[in-house]
Amino acid sequence: MSETKSIKTDLEKTDKKFDVGSWLIPIIAVFIALFIGGILIKLQGLDPVVAYKSLFKTAFGSIEGIGATLGKSTPLVLSGLAVAVGLRAGLFNIGAQGQLLSGSLAAAWAGVTFDGLPGYIHIPVALIIGAFFGSIVAAISGLLKAYRGVHEVITTIMLNSIVMAIADYLASGKLREPGQFLTRTSEIAESARLPIIGSLPSGFFIAVILGVFIWWVLGRTTSGFRIETVGRNRHAAWYSGISVKRTVVSAMVVSGAIAGLGGAIETLGITYRYAPAFNLGLGFDGITIALLGRVHPIGIIPGAILIGGMRAGAANMQFDAGVAPEIVDLLMALILLFVTAPLITRFFKNSSNKSMTSGWGN
Repeated sequence: MSETKSIKTDLEKTDKKFDVGSWLIPIIAVFIALFIGGILIKLQGLDPVVAYKSLFKTAFGSIEGIGATLGKSTPLVLSGLAVAVGLRAGLFNIGAQGQLLSGSLAAAWAGVTFDGLPGYIHIPVALIIGAFFGSIVAAISGLLKAYRGVHEVITTIMLNSIVMAIADYLASGKLREPGQFLTRTSEIAESARLPIIGSLPSGFFIAVILGVFIWWVLGRTTSGFRIETVGRNRHAAWYSGISVKRTVVSAMVVSGAIAGLGGAIETLGITYRYAPAFNLGLGFDGITIALLGRVHPIGIIPGAILIGGMRAGAANMQFDAGVAPEIVDLLMALILLFVTAPLITRFFKNSSNKSMTSGWGN
């Protein structure tokens, strides 16, 4: 019982305290990544100042640029939240890509099939259907983890490939746009399209509201306490009467629903159809976003905006400075490396301490 009380106290302290050192890590990681990227740009004989100026001016220098940035950021916020919810429950959900794709395709189907419904009904129905199919994909991993002990990393990786294959099969078969040879669905009905507020996508505001809601649930509700407790110590959670299996499945279902919602918003607000190339890599980027935001639902939002801005400004950077847009992928990889470096160091340090301790017992 004392172990359970200590976990509760720890959670309350974590929720109330702003750990400056912890939040400095992603900020430093971003600056180091930009510095190394600048060196690589300079080695190509190009001007990194011009490149970065073009990148950020395009992304944040006008209302249209901000709108494009927020459009790119929306699925990143949601995929980051999906990964973060799993991590807070002690689960590494790297299947957000498959869950996002299933939500995207399901929303496209709903957007075409239910043509004729008024927008205030059609849009919520399509969003719910997208979230539902994302949750179904994640539930498979959650059930296998809870009741068979199968590691979620293995099952989510396998389900990513399975969902991609099924989605491509459907988009090139029964759901393919009539008379079209490309793998894509028909455009969704006008009534299913998310509105644009000025130049800003309404889907981004949905993502922000959901992020705030998830933060509130994790920090202020019994359900959030169960998730946090299971993520920190499953033995203490079980001893205190929390159903660990049910919590694991629930966390995976919620994680998958958030990723599926991200795919649905991408379809209803940006692409207006399902096509595999449009959603490539968004779910995997969620891992970087979640770690950049320190697995905090609110911290994920600025991290997603930063990466979304880089995505939005990459093409103009190539035009203005001659830098290949793939430099953004390199910057993301460097950010992920430096953000996770303290975790890797801590892991090896703990492993070393354990080996030394075990040596004394021999």
